[in-house]
Amino acid sequence: MNPTHHSLKLGLLTLSIGGCLLANSAMANVQYQTVNTPEPRTIITTDPELDDLNSMLRVLLYSNEIHISGLVLSSSRYHFSGDKAQGIEPHRWYAPNSPSHIEMALDAYSQVYHNLKQHDKNYPSPQSLTALYRIGNIKNVGDMEEDTPGSDLIKQVLLDDQKGPVFLQAWGGLNTIARALASIQQQYGKSADWPAIYKKVSEKAIITSFGLQDATYDNYLKPNWPDIQTREVSTNIWGYFARKTVLSEDKIYLSKDWTQTHVSNIKPMGAEYRVWGDGKQMAEGFDKEDYFGLSNLSKEQLEAKGYMVWMPPQEQGSFVSEGDSSNFALLINNGLESWADPRWGGWGGRQSIVAADKNHWSNATSKDKAPDGSYPNDYPASRWWGDIQRDFAARLQWSVTSNYQEANHAPSVKVKEGNRVTGAAGDAVILTPITTDPDSNSVTTTLWQYPEAGTYNGLIALAKTESGQWRFTIPNNAKHGDTIHIIAQAKDDGSPAMTHYQRIIVTVN
Repeated sequence: MNPTHHSLKLGLLTLSIGGCLLANSAMANVQYQTVNTPEPRTIITTDPELDDLNSMLRVLLYSNEIHISGLVLSSSRYHFSGDKAQGIEPHRWYAPNSPSHIEMALDAYSQVYHNLKQHDKNYPSPQSLTALYRIGNIKNVGDMEEDTPGSDLIKQVLLDDQKGPVFLQAWGGLNTIARALASIQQQYGKSADWPAIYKKVSEKAIITSFGLQDATYDNYLKPNWPDIQTREVSTNIWGYFARKTVLSEDKIYLSKDWTQTHVSNIKPMGAEYRVWGDGKQMAEGFDKEDYFGLSNLSKEQLEAKGYMVWMPPQEQGSFVSEGDSSNFALLINNGLESWADPRWGGWGGRQSIVAADKNHWSNATSKDKAPDGSYPNDYPASRWWGDIQRDFAARLQWSVTSNYQEANHAPSVKVKEGNRVTGAAGDAVILTPITTDPDSNSVTTTLWQYPEAGTYNGLIALAKTESGQWRFTIPNNAKHGDTIHIIAQAKDDGSPAMTHYQRIIVTVN
């Protein structure tokens, strides 16, 4: 299947269509329309890594904008529960009768829901989210021996008749997802309905993962479901090595002072968020890989205690990791619509096609050019980090503030003419951003070209007029079918400042 077909399967719902009625013939041929990319459903599978807890806390703060259809505990090569009957010992797993990190995050969410719903009525109730929690395949690395409540939930959603894609997030191993698909194949694979069911599921499922944390992709998923789109969304900026990637102006958002002020001190959700030297651990007993809760010890001192120190200790109270958040960051309804096409880019990075696999996309090969002409490591994700962290801090404030007027909320930006434009080479395009702010804050609005997201291999001369409109001419060397992506970006002056976007796509006809 052509990769473009996978993006088109998400669909575009046309809201309004209108031509540009201007005297200039170069402008009169330009057509504008406003479209809405329907929001997809998602099921999260996750293992008990400390960064999964942090990601789970953050995703619940965005549950008003992300359609969560399942929260499933799974295993990985790093964490599994074991099975005494089979002689499998637990590996870096919870102590008996301890709550899972999903339950910990849901409990914190339940304590602040009454505040969150004052800021957005779309926050789901704690009861509805808890009803989506399932135990998946957890006994061993790559465990997919039998159906589990978690795999059954995934199977049910993939087979239902609700339209639109379902993003299956693998924060740990892909094994519970693989079990669900294997169950579908076992049930229908020899029936007359199999071709239709295979097509339906292949078009519906989109798998995102932070690395391949077991062998089920290579051993089962790819050989048996080659037409399912998969996106490898691992990023450095969200993960343990964020300090090697963060832009200089955004280093503050990893620091002890910022993290303590804007995250850890905002109880109860922020208090559950793992930071360096917090005295906590995820697994029962000694875990040689989890030394993050210890403080004021050097690498040598940690190694003397038996720890495997695979990254240097950092300042107590500072950011540790939230690596799996890139899976859901692309689903956040912030105007970037990056779930619609892996090439478009956004808070979860930007994916490029893997040459050897027409349905596999990866952040690893995507490069964006910085304003200075360089290509910083992981820039497709790190370019958004300041906006991401300020938005997170603002939502944590919502969790402790029952009065809407006492917190900041994101502005809105829409382009008057529309967010989808068609025109020929030489045509002039006019874009008029309209911004509003629910808190009556001052908003700074800019438009900029995102060259790597489009297919036109060049830059446009985008300029702002005195009237507040933005104009450019479609370059003469643009070819039929080329796309030019422009981001309208609105940032308010509230505290913490928040940013919202609208993506405008110009297609050359």
